[in-house]
Amino acid sequence: MLVAAAIAAVVGEHRAAGFARQPILRRFQQQAVGKTRRRSAYDHAAIEERWQTYWEEHETYKAVRREDRAKKYVLDMFPYPSGSGLHVGHPAGYTASDVMARYWRARGFDVLHPMGWDAFGLPAEQHAIQTGTHPRETTKANIENFKRQLKALGFSYDWARELATTDVDYVKWTQWIFLRLFQKGL
Repeated sequence: MLVAAAIAAVVGEHRAAGFARQPILRRFQQQAVGKTRRRSAYDHAAIEERWQTYWEEHETYKAVRREDRAKKYVLDMFPYPSGSGLHVGHPAGYTASDVMARYWRARGFDVLHPMGWDAFGLPAEQHAIQTGTHPRETTKANIENFKRQLKALGFSYDWARELATTDVDYVKWTQWIFLRLFQKGL
């Protein structure tokens, strides 16, 4: 706004003096550019690495329950780590929930924002059949890659609460539920 006002003032003065508008604007812009110093380049790789290391070492996003605070639970749909990595749709959806988690933290809420992996199913089995590799091995490698990529994006997940639908304790309870549904004829 100040730059626009300054340009308008200079143009107004020069118009009153009979100068043409375009050359004056060009001269003003050239003078303004000439007076500014060039900033050093933003080294995003170094800055991101520094802060991501800090967040991990200090467990910045670890969910801690304090009785005097209200709580929020921000859950994303768990990705299925079947491919070589994330696709553009993953961060698009995760950004919105991450914004909400950060918002609630800034407002003083205790926020649980976990991440997990929907890693059970037919794609892992098909890949195992095609490659002769045990699904446990490929799923584990894919989860490591997806996790690395999500961490690089800087999302505020509580990685201490990470789970996978292939974890033995998780499978135990899903099998229990399915058996109860089967016994009830559902």
